[in-house]
Amino acid sequence: MSAPALELRALRAGYGRDAPVLDDVDLTVPAGSLTALLGPSGCGKSTLLRVVAGLLAPDAGDVTVGGASVLGVPAERRPVGLVFQKALLFGHLSVGDNVGFGLRMRGVAARDRRHRVREALDLVGLPDLAARRPGELSGGQEQRVALARALVLDPQVLLLDEPFSQLDADLRVRMRELVARVQRELAMTTVFVTHDQQEAVDLADSIALLLDGRLQAHADPAAFYTRPPSLAAARFFGVTNEIPGTFDDGVFRCALGSLRVAAGASPGPGVLVVRPESLRLVSGDARPDGPGSPGSGPSANLVAGSVVETRFRGTHRTVVVRLPHRVALTVTLPPDHPAGPGDTVTVHLPPDACTVLPAEHDGPPATLDPDESEHIRA
Repeated sequence: MSAPALELRALRAGYGRDAPVLDDVDLTVPAGSLTALLGPSGCGKSTLLRVVAGLLAPDAGDVTVGGASVLGVPAERRPVGLVFQKALLFGHLSVGDNVGFGLRMRGVAARDRRHRVREALDLVGLPDLAARRPGELSGGQEQRVALARALVLDPQVLLLDEPFSQLDADLRVRMRELVARVQRELAMTTVFVTHDQQEAVDLADSIALLLDGRLQAHADPAAFYTRPPSLAAARFFGVTNEIPGTFDDGVFRCALGSLRVAAGASPGPGVLVVRPESLRLVSGDARPDGPGSPGSGPSANLVAGSVVETRFRGTHRTVVVRLPHRVALTVTLPPDHPAGPGDTVTVHLPPDACTVLPAEHDGPPATLDPDESEHIRA
């Protein structure tokens, strides 16, 4: 594995309040990788980028780029490039002069400056717009110029602070594709801030999940779906099915009986989580077919119940199934699935899709009957 291009050690930062915005954050970003810094609004994502860029001094900890601390280096001399949510272009300067502004401040000769500006604009797909003014650009073009302005300085680390959040959905997708292409071509270490899980999964080599100023986990995107590192992470990534119980001797014992689950759980109390799209639904007493189909006993992972709610979502349908002992599960099905309220069904919980995590006492309750709890989300 490559040496880290960016490393945060025990980082603590805030804005003069008693409680820090960032609390003891450790993060290592390998050279040449694209890491998505993911979390809800207010969790500290932009604050972290401001610290790395030198726009905010941390209260404690260290920031290293290429193995060297940058805490004593002023923002304009740090080997990082930063693109904000808004392009923040100089309206009185041409596109070319906007892109070359940082080079001019560094004393780069005009001839070299023009050459590097032309290369940067080519890279972001705007080779013919150097003479235009920002007022003549679309929102997407403005953000491309802002990206070119950061890239032209050849930073060791590129920081992107939700730069496409104000663009429409189709344009956001195209801009994400542009960032991915540029990052691959330059092999540039990139940290991309977003609150959108799908954007993080589509774009990043790894995801660093930040919640309430603390780094919850840093892993490849698939891990957050298949093996969530914590209950908080599972909830953030859309797990709606939680069943409390106790794990022991390879079996999870809960209100539904004894269930087989994925390996790796620690003995003792916990919460079984399973994604709605991982569940299988069959009518009446039927049994699912295919490899790994359960038999009888604890290995079956089959529970009978009745459909209490269905909702059409366009690409799929969500169904809430009431099970014994006030437990209800949300199941994702094909859009044309015939299940309807009142139908008797059997839910199959595939063992490999069932993960047991330690309980977190400050979160929402475990999955209960929709008549008893508002936690059920169809």
